[in-house]
Amino acid sequence: MPQTRVAVVGSANMDLVAMAPALPRQGETMLGTDFVMVPGGKGANQAVAAVRAGASCVFLGAIGSDAFGVTLKARITAAGVDTSQLRVVYGASGVALVMVNAQGENAIVVTPGANDALVGLTAEELATVRAADVLVAQLEIPVQTVTAAAMAARDAGTTVILNAAPARDLPPDLLAAVDLLVVNEGEAQALAGRGREEPRALLDLAPRAVLTLGGEGAWYVDRDGTEVHVPAVPVDVVDSTAAGDAFTAALAVGWGEGRDVVDAVRWASAAGAACVRKLGASVALPRRAEIDELYVPA
Repeated sequence: MPQTRVAVVGSANMDLVAMAPALPRQGETMLGTDFVMVPGGKGANQAVAAVRAGASCVFLGAIGSDAFGVTLKARITAAGVDTSQLRVVYGASGVALVMVNAQGENAIVVTPGANDALVGLTAEELATVRAADVLVAQLEIPVQTVTAAAMAARDAGTTVILNAAPARDLPPDLLAAVDLLVVNEGEAQALAGRGREEPRALLDLAPRAVLTLGGEGAWYVDRDGTEVHVPAVPVDVVDSTAAGDAFTAALAVGWGEGRDVVDAVRWASAAGAACVRKLGASVALPRRAEIDELYVPA
C-alpha cells in the first residue's frame, strides 16, 4: 500500500499542562498533582498524529523566535514530520495553558503568538499543498490562510479535511473547497445551530461531515443519504486534550489509504480512544499499532 501524503496547515503551540483533582472555579487556587510541558497546537498535533498513524506528512505553520519555538521545531522534526515549510517569525510562539481534572476533562486557554503571522502562503507552500493526497486544516490560524490552502488543494484534486476548531465564520470559498468537515458538538452548534439531535444540519456546510461526541462516539453523514453512528471504543480516560487531533489525523490517513470513509471513521475512533489513555497532547498521540489494537470493524 503506498504511503499517504498528508499536508497539515495549522497551529503550533507549547502546551503547559497541569493536572488537578478538579478544574478550578473563578478566583480559586487549586493544588495540582502533575505538570508537563509538551509541543501542541492542533496543527502540530495532527501532523505528528498523521506520521504515527502511518502517513508521510509536511507541516505548514509558524513558530516564534523564542526558546519555545526552538523546542517546538526540534520536537516536531524528531517525530518524523517534514518541517521544511515551518516558518520562524520574530516574537513569541503560541502557548496553550491546559488544565486537566481527574476525569480527563480539560479547560484550555490559547495565546496564538506566531500562529497569527501565518498569512500570505508562498508559491512553494501552495505547491506543497497541491502535491499532497490529503490536506488537513483547522482554525487556530488566520482563516484566509486556511481558505487559500483549501482552494489550492481543491484545484489540484487533493482531498480537503477541515477540522473547524475553534468554530468561527467560514467563508463561502472555504466551504466550497471542503470534502469532509469534522466538528465536535459545541462547534456543530456554533456553525450549524444543531448538535447531536440533527447531525445532517452540517451538510449545509460540506458534502460529508463527522460529528464527534467523545465517549458517545461519532456520527458520519453525507449528502448521499448516509447516516451512521460509530460507537466509542471503551477505555479508561486519563486526558482527552489531544483526542480530537488523533481522530482527525487518523481519519485523514485511513481515508487517504483507500478505506471506505465510514471504516476510516471507525479507525479514527480507535485512534481517539488510544490517545485518551495517556497524559499530554503530542506525547499521547497513538502509533499505528496502538490504533489497530483498538480498531473494531463493522
